[in-house]
Amino acid sequence: MPTKIEKDSLTGTETTGHEWDGIKELNNPLPKWWLYTFYACVLFSVVWSVLYPSVPGIRSYFSGITGSHQRKDVEEKLSAAAASQAQYRDKLANLDFAAIRNDPELTRFALSGGRVLFAENCAPCHQSGGVGAKGYPNLADDDWLWGGSIEAIHQTLRNGIRWPGNDDTRLSQMPRFLADGMLTAPQVNAVADYVLSLSGLGPANLPTVAEGAKIFAEQCVACHGEQGKGNRELGAPNLTDKIWLYGSDKASVVQTIAQSRNGVMPAWSGRLDPATIKMLALYVHALGGGE
Repeated sequence: MPTKIEKDSLTGTETTGHEWDGIKELNNPLPKWWLYTFYACVLFSVVWSVLYPSVPGIRSYFSGITGSHQRKDVEEKLSAAAASQAQYRDKLANLDFAAIRNDPELTRFALSGGRVLFAENCAPCHQSGGVGAKGYPNLADDDWLWGGSIEAIHQTLRNGIRWPGNDDTRLSQMPRFLADGMLTAPQVNAVADYVLSLSGLGPANLPTVAEGAKIFAEQCVACHGEQGKGNRELGAPNLTDKIWLYGSDKASVVQTIAQSRNGVMPAWSGRLDPATIKMLALYVHALGGGE
């Protein structure tokens, strides 16, 4: 509670009239250096508000007498960068991949840009460096559903995988053998044992393996081939190479056979321009698994 202003008996300084639990507040003046710094900051803020964009309005804002602002600076820098890259991007859009790869300078530009573009657009699913994750293919190995040539990668990027609204999208439709009543649960289990034995991930002498081989010949050979090595024209994976998109344990394989998977990848045509998609194709091909 405020009390009367009086002089402190020890220091001779007047009090402010405030007291808490018997402790009285002295009315000491602020240090001169602090006051001068404060006044300088106030003055600086006023000058800055006049020179540069500051006070908002109903429809716009005060743009400052210098006419300088960060958005304009960024736009100018982006325009300058686009102009400097235009000659390379025009070549990328118009040349085929053989011609691009025969131009070392253009190839370096494409790979450098592709690395940045991959980090922005593809790494959230395929991870840094394209190493993939469960359900997202490893782009650095040599296992490709539709082929690992630059042209094949480019087609996949342009049209996506099972992407609705794109007539040229990559399609491969594995049946849901259990969910659709095509096989019983014991039959699915037998096929899983046989499939795992093809790549040495499961015992080949299980009683169910022979039964699974018969079912495989009836239901799966049309897409995966007699030896289970897949078919790139259909996007059917090789079942003998120990590379599994959703996991090679028995439970994962059973789930794939029973329920199917049918993952989706966006079609980047319409989202990215032709030169950008070619840069991505070249970069993905260069990750280590390109053919």
